[in-house]
Amino acid sequence: MSELIICEKPKVAEKVAKALSDSAVKNSYKRVPYYEIVQENGQKITVLSAVGHLFSLKAKNKKNKRFFDVEWVPLHETDKSKKYIKNYIDVIKKFSKDADRFIHACDYDTEGTLIGYNALKYICGEKSIENAFRMKFSALTKKDLLQAYDDAYPLKDDTSWADSGEARHILDFLFGVNISKAMTESVQHVTNRYVQLSAGRVQTPTLAILNEREKEIQQFVPEPYWMIKAKIEKGIVADHKKGKIFDKKEVDKILDNCKGKDAVVTKITTRKSKKALPVPFELGTLQSEAYAQFGFTPRKTQQIAQNLYVEGYTSYPRTSSQKLPDNLGLPGILKDLAKNPKYKDKIESLKEPLKPNEGKKTDEAHPAIHPTGTLPKDISADYQKIYDLITYRFISLFGQEAELESIKVELEIGEEPFTFSRQRISKEGWLALDPYQYKKVKNEEFPDITEGQTTKAKVKSEEKETKPPARYNQASIIRELEKRGLGTKSTRANIVSILYTRKYVEGNKITVNKLGESIIDTLEKYSERITSEQMTREFEEDLSEIKDKKITESEVIGNAKNELNGILDSIDDNQDNIGRELFGAYEQSRIVGECECGGNLIIISSPRGGKFVGCSKYPDCKNTYSLPAGANVLKTKCEKCGLPLISYGKPRQRACLDFECANGGQKSSNDVVGKCPDCGSDLIKRMGRFGEFIGCTGFPKCRFTSSIADFEKNNQNSE
Repeated sequence: MSELIICEKPKVAEKVAKALSDSAVKNSYKRVPYYEIVQENGQKITVLSAVGHLFSLKAKNKKNKRFFDVEWVPLHETDKSKKYIKNYIDVIKKFSKDADRFIHACDYDTEGTLIGYNALKYICGEKSIENAFRMKFSALTKKDLLQAYDDAYPLKDDTSWADSGEARHILDFLFGVNISKAMTESVQHVTNRYVQLSAGRVQTPTLAILNEREKEIQQFVPEPYWMIKAKIEKGIVADHKKGKIFDKKEVDKILDNCKGKDAVVTKITTRKSKKALPVPFELGTLQSEAYAQFGFTPRKTQQIAQNLYVEGYTSYPRTSSQKLPDNLGLPGILKDLAKNPKYKDKIESLKEPLKPNEGKKTDEAHPAIHPTGTLPKDISADYQKIYDLITYRFISLFGQEAELESIKVELEIGEEPFTFSRQRISKEGWLALDPYQYKKVKNEEFPDITEGQTTKAKVKSEEKETKPPARYNQASIIRELEKRGLGTKSTRANIVSILYTRKYVEGNKITVNKLGESIIDTLEKYSERITSEQMTREFEEDLSEIKDKKITESEVIGNAKNELNGILDSIDDNQDNIGRELFGAYEQSRIVGECECGGNLIIISSPRGGKFVGCSKYPDCKNTYSLPAGANVLKTKCEKCGLPLISYGKPRQRACLDFECANGGQKSSNDVVGKCPDCGSDLIKRMGRFGEFIGCTGFPKCRFTSSIADFEKNNQNSE
């Protein structure tokens, strides 16, 4: 007997192999690692892996106007940067030939199920599914993996998750490719110019939500109002009970009533309250908390959490659950965590019975995010932050309720009512177990004050303006998508990231630029259904119902094609208007500055790949400026020549768009690397057409330059 185990990533394959046998032998074929185990009964087990998705969708016939017929093909055939994928496919093919039994050990979610299912179907052959079994695990500890291996169940008994995953990919392909193609062709039809534009089934409604907020902000008209405040003893500031006052005459009347009057304490109300225990992290709340605490983007948090899981330090992150079932061995996890001194005292302070507080949300596949008890070794500072965030939250779930005490003090100044309040922690409870949450709770000093007390008061008004709705940030838009039922816990962070990559949005406080705004405005005008979150939400529900076997994959795809035909028909009917409006916005989005000839400096894509900046009046003006790979053109201008600055490299540096600018791109004194041998001025690193070089700050009078390699070599020789 020969068994083949297919995992999702190489690191997981290593953990599975070592969990099954201490004598697992590591080999490689075509530079791809795999593991072999020979059991006492002579059975041979081969453990190997994919590297995420090995297959992608492709239109069967690209001559058709609409790409509705698709097929799965090896990923390296559609993405030339993924040539290494072929080796992984070849390894699975090689060892599948002699296998009698197959184990699908990819992540237990929709995407992981599809990855393994496609590997079996398209590499090992459809017959392999008849002899395939599914491992289900939420953590990569030896205990969890052995249990999952022993409990593996026949894959053919339930392929609904694979069907749902495939349907999602097909829907995203059909909508993304066809609508993007229709938009691009609209511009090409009107201008004879190729401008690549993109839309998506979830991407476009997400952009529409951001654009709606953008319009609310743009249309907002601020209204003046006044707050009346009284400063009394010990720096205490009390607010007038009316709060925001929009009538200046009323403000003047209140100030007049208070003039020269003392403050009298009329009532002190004390209240005690409980601070309930938190609930376990699921992916959305972990992303929000990491953004609030560390400023990490949701995508970064998701990547770190995924890698912590792969290393075996935490459980599977892409979960919606707020439950921690007893079979996880929670006391054992706490015992293992206590081996680290920074968790030890907190864990030893816990009181029996050790039962965690849980939330209401559940997940059919995985528990809430939690540490496994395996303590990390040699991880980066950012990884440690996420690990600590998860671990402190986990420990605090076993704590006691915290208690808060608050006072509300009411005062009168010339018969005008004022009030202030204070809050402090009276019993730390679980707050002592989670330093991140402790610092978020107000813990203020209570003033020594009594009812009937009179004190001097200084009353004044503060004029303010009403503010527009707050912009979304990356964490809050993901919460909004979850609330509206758009996307999945696994895809939302990537959807937001795509909007940045497409240059439709920018900034930490998300601003929709002119191109993003025009795409939504144009599509809403001529084909509103694609921007509608209602359609996207309906398909999300259909995809969930495939998993529940309430609807078939073919029914959902058929409905999607009908919906898409209507959208594409409306785009075709308004092709000229759509093309003109989108091209106008695209042209505006490319402008980065003004050329010395009076034309616009615009970003241009080179036919040979890459981008550069040129003048819109070409060929009359042939001014061009190179852009290093990955460079961004900034709104900040060079103080010397007035051209925009660029941001480039890792770590990010700034330089003038003109590599010959004497300013050297705003280099600081910290960037000085030596003295010029010709004129004695400072030498600095500068950006040229072909990368960085050493240049003299005395340019243009002194034109000394050197490659970085030659400069460093000469310095070593002189030493």
